[in-house]
Amino acid sequence: MNKNFQYKIFMWLTMFCFLSLVGCYKPIIQKATTTPYSAKLTIEWNQLLISMAQVEDGLLTLKGVRAASMMHLAMHDALNNIKARYAPYALLNPNQSANPYLAAAQAAFEVAVNQYPNQRAELLNLLHKTSNQVTEGEAKNQAIELGKHAAQQILATRDGDGWNNEAQYQWHSMAPGVYAEFNEHSGTPEGFIFGAGWAKAQPFILPKQDHFRSPPPPAINSKAYTKAFNEVKQLGSHESATRTADQTHLAMWWKDFVENSHNRLARQLVQSENLDLWESTRLFALLNMSVFDAYINVFDNKFFYNHWRPYTAIRWAENDGNPDTIADKNWNNLHQHTYAFPSYPSAHGTACAAAMTVLADTFGDAFPFSMNTSEVNKAGPFSENIPMDPANRSFMSFSEAAYECSMSRIYLGIHFRYDSIEGNQLGNKVGDYVIQHVLQPI
Repeated sequence: MNKNFQYKIFMWLTMFCFLSLVGCYKPIIQKATTTPYSAKLTIEWNQLLISMAQVEDGLLTLKGVRAASMMHLAMHDALNNIKARYAPYALLNPNQSANPYLAAAQAAFEVAVNQYPNQRAELLNLLHKTSNQVTEGEAKNQAIELGKHAAQQILATRDGDGWNNEAQYQWHSMAPGVYAEFNEHSGTPEGFIFGAGWAKAQPFILPKQDHFRSPPPPAINSKAYTKAFNEVKQLGSHESATRTADQTHLAMWWKDFVENSHNRLARQLVQSENLDLWESTRLFALLNMSVFDAYINVFDNKFFYNHWRPYTAIRWAENDGNPDTIADKNWNNLHQHTYAFPSYPSAHGTACAAAMTVLADTFGDAFPFSMNTSEVNKAGPFSENIPMDPANRSFMSFSEAAYECSMSRIYLGIHFRYDSIEGNQLGNKVGDYVIQHVLQPI
């Protein structure tokens, strides 16, 4: 081997080792160059707002997840007008002199107090916790001004978005596959239906309420319907002989509303994975917008198809025109309650998948984690709370968790399998759309 060739090999190996070394240390170098600002502030504001929403209406309206979306968007815009790491949502007014902590806190306060004016004192306490630590001067003054401006811009974008509209619903005569009233099981007044107004609210990111139209559910006389019917009749019944103890546990454990459980999970992961102020604010904004838009899109689909619930289908099966479905007029589901709106697709499965898609985008899908839910409603939203034992469930990925969340509704006895599968797929689409169209890295 001649010296020239030996020299080329030596140089090639040297360059390869150098590039490999740089590649190995790349994440550390990237982390060292990011902002040192802590995400503690984001976590505190998120926890306070979600708790206020829970107390006010039990998260039975869109107000809480809408307010959380607006609050975190205002914080996001304030921060990224100081240091532009991600594209802003509404505000473009660079101000590199403002204090980031106070700008974000002021933005959060302005949105939160706009939505929950009766909680002004508690919100001011949290704002002063940040404000009192910032030295008087131009940076403080500009932070306050920037935070207020960011909040005003976000609130303006949602003015008249119809989040609390009362939409009209036309009841239909009893017929195979048609949603029917069962107020004795839902615990609601006669003639009440939930969520029709949600289908008419303006999404944050999706172009329109019906942006993703689900395919129709199976025909009532089809083999696919018969299979789904028999499955939920057996696995979802109150006294099921085939549902396992784990299936019973996960059916109840997943009952917590998505905007509560997934914000709680996000707070846990933001802290354990050391996300900074910019990263965490963006994550909470994307998470809550995806849940909000998922609800809008899935309720639009629900009222488009107006599909019946297993409780009605099983008790009325002798009239459904399908010779392979057998009625059980005494059938009841696991928690002896059915929510008062159409079945297809699963709203819970859709919102879970949308939220988990956002978390997967931030942390990577193959991310083992445990999730905590300490108590849930025993039956409907106004029933007593019961403890979950165990309170934790563990997953190897966010997509696994999203799928289990959706399937839980079969074991609970309130959805057919096709409701759950389509809910999971629809939520994935909504989550993907949100992360691809807004707050992109610069």
